[in-house]
Amino acid sequence: MTEQSPPPPDEVFDGWLNPKIPGNPWNMAEKLLLNPKVDGFFYWLIQGNSHYGRFTEMERPSRIQHTWMSRSTLGEETTVTLTFKKQGGDTLMTLVHSDLPDTDGGRGHEKGWTHFLNIFPEQFGNGSRREQ
Repeated sequence: MTEQSPPPPDEVFDGWLNPKIPGNPWNMAEKLLLNPKVDGFFYWLIQGNSHYGRFTEMERPSRIQHTWMSRSTLGEETTVTLTFKKQGGDTLMTLVHSDLPDTDGGRGHEKGWTHFLNIFPEQFGNGSRREQ
């Protein structure tokens, strides 16, 4: 088995949006409607919780921005911004979720996003990025 080199930003960008790639949120959906383009909508159901949003920016391979609404945002539109930047031989992926309410539900997003940001590189780096 040969070891793969770290994926460049364009592969990480594409992998994050591909629901067939294990480790990203879309892959774990119980139900998913996903149209990843500017003004494209998504519906994501996980553990019985519905999430909705609209993609507002798509700058491949460096930036994705979309709105995010759920019960935990109290029905208010919040913003998720992902950036992908080459750093040495690796790709640095950063996620910022802004405009969240100062509630337990709002603060709970940090745990959820941290979960995906921790498992995505492992899954993606184990060769799953080639399975499409």
